[in-house]
Amino acid sequence: MNARAILAKLRAGDDVSRDDLTWFAQALADGGVSDAQAGAFAMAVCLNGLSEDARVALTLAMRDSGRVLSWDLDGPVLDKHSTGGVGDCVSLILAPALAACGAFVPMISGRGLGHTGGTLDKLEAIPGVGTQPDEARFRQIVAQAGCAIVGATADIAPADRRLYAVRDVSATVDSLDLITASILSKKLAAGLDGLVLDVKVGSGAFMKDLPAARALAGALTTTANAAGCRTTAVISDMSQPLVPSLGNALEVAEVMRVLTGPVRGPLVEVAAALGGVLLANGGLVADVQDGAEAIARVIHNGEAADRFGRMIAAMGGPVGFVDSWQRFLPEASVIREVKATSAGYVRAIDGEALGLAVVDLGGGRKVEGDTVNPAVGLSDVVRLGAQVAKGQTLAVVHASRSDHADSAAAAVAGALTLGAAAPDLPALIIERVG
Repeated sequence: MNARAILAKLRAGDDVSRDDLTWFAQALADGGVSDAQAGAFAMAVCLNGLSEDARVALTLAMRDSGRVLSWDLDGPVLDKHSTGGVGDCVSLILAPALAACGAFVPMISGRGLGHTGGTLDKLEAIPGVGTQPDEARFRQIVAQAGCAIVGATADIAPADRRLYAVRDVSATVDSLDLITASILSKKLAAGLDGLVLDVKVGSGAFMKDLPAARALAGALTTTANAAGCRTTAVISDMSQPLVPSLGNALEVAEVMRVLTGPVRGPLVEVAAALGGVLLANGGLVADVQDGAEAIARVIHNGEAADRFGRMIAAMGGPVGFVDSWQRFLPEASVIREVKATSAGYVRAIDGEALGLAVVDLGGGRKVEGDTVNPAVGLSDVVRLGAQVAKGQTLAVVHASRSDHADSAAAAVAGALTLGAAAPDLPALIIERVG
């Protein structure tokens, strides 16, 4: 076999065999294909797609390109993954909440991709936190804190590690087949007993409409269950940022307000919906409703915050972070309010445009290797349906330079649509699949 022959099949839309995909995944992992060939592979799959059998084969080949973990713990090993959205910091809430409910959560996460923020980038906004422990340390953190949110080590799905970076810079992020293989190759390699997938739909998601979201949810659950991991997908709304902040340190601040104070809202609602499914599938509660109530309870009573603090300290962060998080998070040097030029109701929010504005501020990557500024982003973003007066603040820009703030302010103004009538607000949790 050789890369040219496989790429020619993909370009022509011909069937590729399990052996073809196994060979290419291993070549991605060991350097047997060039960056140009990896990019050509991603583009061909993005344009022509794969059959269902080929999608499963690619996922398993990428999983098996490296080490597959197994666990011996006193509780189910559970995890969650989101397909990507803006202002989506659910993982930072849900992992410690699940741990507080008796699960173990070895969450292998990623960095910012396209217009969406990355969980690892958010965690690394906390001084000292290291998200790349070796396997022995990873296991220790999971056993002691109940959860660890880390990047894939070099020997976990190395084929995906290579392809993930290529997708981010080659405009191939929104391929159903590549999303499925990328998510599940890492998750299946983590040795899970159960998985829940938060499939986002709306302006801030990769999937802009419900049929596309259902297709992705079906592909993910079919593939994961075929591989022996009990998996459910929850389709949730991303027609606006989940929290009113976008940017790494700013989103961590939103998480801490929820974990340590009376702040509630969409973040807790989504965490409870996802966690309820996982706790039920893992046998820790009688049903999904009991599970959702258990997740909400440990968030409200501080047990999730305690687990989060243990995890942060074990990963190299401040020991007292939960008690005094405000003094640890970095702050931007330029703060600018974006004012409404007219009165009206917020009828639509272009979440992708907001996410790209954060990337332009330096809060994400335009090319592989870019350094992320954890302090920049947007806060106090107005919510859908809000009635605003002329001159009222629509959002606050956090930037490192005045010209960057100017550009971001213009982008924010263009991303928000005001009208004379309030819109119908979509349900946050739409449906479950699988």
